[in-house]
Amino acid sequence: MTHTAHDTVGPCLPSALDEAAHRCLVAGFEGTTTVPDTLKRLIDRGLGGVILFTRNVRDARQVRELTDTLRALRPDLLVAIDNEGGGIGHLVGAGAPEVPGSWALGVVDDPALTARCADALAGHLASLGITASYAPVADVQQRPENPIVRTRSFGADPELVSRHLRAWIAATEARGVASCAKHFPGHGGTVTDSHHEAAVDPRPYDALDLAPFRAAIDAGVPMLMSAHVVFPALDPDRPATLSPSILGGLLRDEIGFDGVLVSDALEMRAIADRYGEAAGARLALGAGADQVIVAVPELATTLACRDAVLHALYAGELSAERVEEAAGRVRRLAERYAVRAGAGVVAGGPAGVGASSVGAAGSGVLGVGSVGGESGAAVSWDVSAGSTAARRAVRLREPLPEAVPGAHVVDLFPLPHPALNWGGEDLLTELRALDPTATGTAVAGEPESAEAVVDAALRAADGRPLVVAVCDAGLHPWQGRLRDALLAARPDAVLVSTGLPEAADGAGVVCSYGRGRANLRAVAEALAGV
Repeated sequence: MTHTAHDTVGPCLPSALDEAAHRCLVAGFEGTTTVPDTLKRLIDRGLGGVILFTRNVRDARQVRELTDTLRALRPDLLVAIDNEGGGIGHLVGAGAPEVPGSWALGVVDDPALTARCADALAGHLASLGITASYAPVADVQQRPENPIVRTRSFGADPELVSRHLRAWIAATEARGVASCAKHFPGHGGTVTDSHHEAAVDPRPYDALDLAPFRAAIDAGVPMLMSAHVVFPALDPDRPATLSPSILGGLLRDEIGFDGVLVSDALEMRAIADRYGEAAGARLALGAGADQVIVAVPELATTLACRDAVLHALYAGELSAERVEEAAGRVRRLAERYAVRAGAGVVAGGPAGVGASSVGAAGSGVLGVGSVGGESGAAVSWDVSAGSTAARRAVRLREPLPEAVPGAHVVDLFPLPHPALNWGGEDLLTELRALDPTATGTAVAGEPESAEAVVDAALRAADGRPLVVAVCDAGLHPWQGRLRDALLAARPDAVLVSTGLPEAADGAGVVCSYGRGRANLRAVAEALAGV
């Protein structure tokens, strides 16, 4: 094998095996318009995919030009993104369709409407040249203390989750975008977040929520993502991502999945703290994963993972047959999605894209040079699906006595999760768009002085309606304290829950079941009487 002079790290392996090893990697990177040289070299050696984040997004035209540039380097490169809807998405700047999160869709329980929302998201991805979506979430929300799944799940009933998975997967597939059900064999039974620490699901085998993953596989999902969760009933020693008995014995042999199994991001602390990213890559591939994600933009971390895999192959610690099998699955996935989406792409941009061919962000129609191999085709989607679903999901535990014009809003919510995007949305902004006389404050994260927040709110709300919104107050006690203090002084206040509602929220709560912009706008409409 011949390496370029500027990329000589790693042992000398046969070129086909070196390419196979690179196929098994998905890399994050920094930049919106240019591709780092290190990433170019990885792509040249066979890199299987890249994952985009908010850091790579400025607007729709820029994203399309970036994906075209990437595939001009290698037409079979998979371009992926987390795109669950609700508050979980990285394409706000590119005019992403506004759809509620999965829990709200489960509350409505209309699979046809779920399919319309998934179609809007997938249509938007297709218009941008993004070929793989790390969604939908197949986890079942089982524990009220679970800090990471919650409204990202369709619900707490495996059958409900299953029917919405089927609708989502079918709609995404119809757009020529690869979907990915996550996080196998489930993250909903944990009480910790694997982004931050080790996570364990202590339930026995027959209590695990495998049914949604079986449903996703039956629906033809081309990818699954593994969970960095230890399941003692399946493997007491290793998280699922690194477990041959879970990935091989359960998923491949018992359940029969033969699509691409991709790991959750290796820099998550459940892997990184105990094993390190590089060892995690080697162990995950040895256990049965086909691709491992290194989502951080520092490409030195991706190189370290790559080198660990190459050295393990050279030393015989990682089977060449295992890596070739994984790479074969990735190649088939790329042929089915990346190559088809990239048909007509030429250096410098897609065929047929002119200065005015990409519509304004949020228009619902983005003209592109090549989508699904049809040069110059326009991609459109139903811009009303998300707002329709969000409105239908809003629940009033008691009817509002009347609209609340001129309300003062105190919107309490936790700091955004560092691994997930937050577009800056809040309830006050959405209500003011309908009622300019509304006032208030958005409190993101525990304030230095709860008393000061309460005192200021009560003064501002004197003689006018008060709206108090909380988001998963049971997980964030500071919200409960502020809520209780405000309600003690103003028992007439309207209480809103933008997360999973709890008994402590009270009988009169207005529930949105999510904090996506569509969810918050639907609540604002209820408050404004629109």
